Amino acid sequence: MRILTRPAALLLAAFVTACGGGNTNSSVKSPGATEAAKTRALEAGAAGLQNIPPIEAINAYLDGFHFANGNPGMQMEAHHYCSIVNEDLIQCVIFDGNAKDAKLMGVEYIVSGKLFATLPDAEKALWHSHVHEVKSGQLIAPGIPEAAEHELMEKLVGTYGKTIHTWHTDQKVALPIGIPQIMMGFTADGQIDPAMVAARDARFGVRTDDKKAARADIAAPPVAPGADAWQTGQVVQFITDGTSTSRNTPPPR
Repeated sequence: MRILTRPAALLLAAFVTACGGGNTNSSVKSPGATEAAKTRALEAGAAGLQNIPPIEAINAYLDGFHFANGNPGMQMEAHHYCSIVNEDLIQCVIFDGNAKDAKLMGVEYIVSGKLFATLPDAEKALWHSHVHEVKSGQLIAPGIPEAAEHELMEKLVGTYGKTIHTWHTDQKVALPIGIPQIMMGFTADGQIDPAMVAARDARFGVRTDDKKAARADIAAPPVAPGADAWQTGQVVQFITDGTSTSRNTPPPR
């Protein structure tokens, strides 16, 4: 399966900076002195002289929701800024907002179903499917025409994501401290906090239910075995020494 055709990527690049941003501030204010004039001057100089190809390669903006693996009550909105590595791989940096003060929360890697099938079974437990995120309307691409968003969602519906959050601003943590968390995506109605979705919709002027209805024609591929392992009670999460642990827990009701 191909993630994103070149025409669609170019269309996204044309619209990603046009709108759909600047309406969601960070949820925390970090301690530290106000940026000094000298620092601002250095910043401006670097911006004018240095090339930043990895940043310039970012050409897609997605907004969705995650929860911590093994802790479904730890839910948050996630702003993804993504670059296309190739037709089967996308890499995203994740922020807690889309305004200038947004904090870098983590990363997500997105692979096609073809690449996911090549992963070892133990690795697959770290990945989540995107079928429900797309079909439910929870995942949006702010600022691009509906037709382009629909095409993008057709590409994403059969993909899989591996997400790690390193800064838990949803918990009002003002600095990037604490243990990184492996995140998952929602897989069924009734799992996500509806107030969080409503707040997002209000900020962007969208209706998740309308997105869901508009995507009814998108075929929902079967989720590959091994993904969304938390649903069968297999939870993999980092522990205090920085390693990860796998445990079996009762599946959610």
